[in-house]
Amino acid sequence: MDFAFATTIPDDADALIVGISENRVLRPGAEEIDGLTDGAISKAVATGRFTGKRDQILDIVAPAGISASRIVAVGLGDFDDITDLGRQRLGGNVAAHLNRVGVKHAALLSVKAAHGADFSHGVRLRSYRFDNYRTKMKDDDLPSLERLTIVSADPEAGEARLARLAPLASGVELTRDLVSEPANTLYPEEFARRASELSALGVDVEVLGEAKMTELGMGALLGVGQGSARESQLVVMRWEGAANDAPWLAVVGKGVCFDTGGISIKPAGGMEEMKFDMAGAGCVTGLMHALAARSAKANVVGIIGCVENMPSSTAQRPGDVVTTMSGQTIEVINTDAEGRLVLADALHYAVETFKPKQVIDLATLTGAIIVALGSYKAGLFSNNDELAYALVAAGDKMGEELWRMPLGDRYSKDIKSDIADMKNVGKAREAGSTAGAVLLERFVGETPWAHLDIAGTAWVKSDEPLTPKGATGYGVRLLDAFVEEQYES
Repeated sequence: MDFAFATTIPDDADALIVGISENRVLRPGAEEIDGLTDGAISKAVATGRFTGKRDQILDIVAPAGISASRIVAVGLGDFDDITDLGRQRLGGNVAAHLNRVGVKHAALLSVKAAHGADFSHGVRLRSYRFDNYRTKMKDDDLPSLERLTIVSADPEAGEARLARLAPLASGVELTRDLVSEPANTLYPEEFARRASELSALGVDVEVLGEAKMTELGMGALLGVGQGSARESQLVVMRWEGAANDAPWLAVVGKGVCFDTGGISIKPAGGMEEMKFDMAGAGCVTGLMHALAARSAKANVVGIIGCVENMPSSTAQRPGDVVTTMSGQTIEVINTDAEGRLVLADALHYAVETFKPKQVIDLATLTGAIIVALGSYKAGLFSNNDELAYALVAAGDKMGEELWRMPLGDRYSKDIKSDIADMKNVGKAREAGSTAGAVLLERFVGETPWAHLDIAGTAWVKSDEPLTPKGATGYGVRLLDAFVEEQYES
């Protein structure tokens, strides 16, 4: 889709988008078109249920006086209360409407340029599609919107704001692409290959195969992948945008490209969804793309552990004991609690190799977090209040919300093993998400750490303002905002 800024209304636009504040107050663009059309907008909104409430949309057949075929009135609510996120969500909702009614070229009228850029960002995020494997589509299946023109008195300011947002949108789209791919095309080695493409943006990418991981003693990660014919990979992506002596932020992602549950096999129903058990790694990859594409002034390393959890004659068994890179041992009670094993070695590697100021991991770790929080918020576990508060603030700002969950000695006792340093599950069905988190906490030492359990937010089953049904790209926007605030300010 093309985005452009202009100072006048384009003649070839087939829809004009205008804003109406609550109580049917016309904004400047609406007033301009109202004057050209003998009060067509005022008449249309004078009666009926459209009052200018936030996200209301009213289609008006354009009368004589303008070249466009329709006017799209958008409810803004209290105009003074609209945030950048609010404008982005408006853009997403309007994009969905324009595609439903078949608009090809829309013009957003008389807005501040930066506001128009945020609206455009929302249009782009909502317009995402993953059609790689669809070979037969009718015209009605395809999006119609091809171009959005923002009419503003200061195009340069809008273009500058959009230039800041475009790399972020690209990072989200990359994450969505990765998470949407089926497991027969995105397996560990292919994931590593795609991550290696970030080198074109200046990211230093290193891929560790099984021989190197064996040498490093990563028995937990390797144990998860030992039942697969596909070789496991650890991908290290370094973006050094700040001074050499500036602190590192480490971001670690679970990359289970397909999760059958292993020997503790999952039920067949819904197992196809386990292709997105690598969404944490997908987010890390998309974040590294976004940071590099906008030349972020921060030192960030992204590390993803890519494996397949498959049942076979070589698969890890319940009751096995694995030795991690840190030297700690884990008794594997349930092979379907595999993500924490992957992250245990990846986190230790990140902390020991880069000595980061902070480390954050993302994982579709537990179904229990969905029971607790649904699909609206991700679970946040942290050993550091300052880090936790900063992440919650970034999430609120970007609409990728977090809810802090508990840690502590009482929960840690639940993973006590009779024959090893710990076991990989907790007490029956109690506090399952925390059981995973307290295990991970043992592999970061004193480093400020946060674990984001994104099992409920990585994929949605119905459209949302900035996300069509499917992969969300959750975490990229949150962490980009976190990096900007905490490492670049």
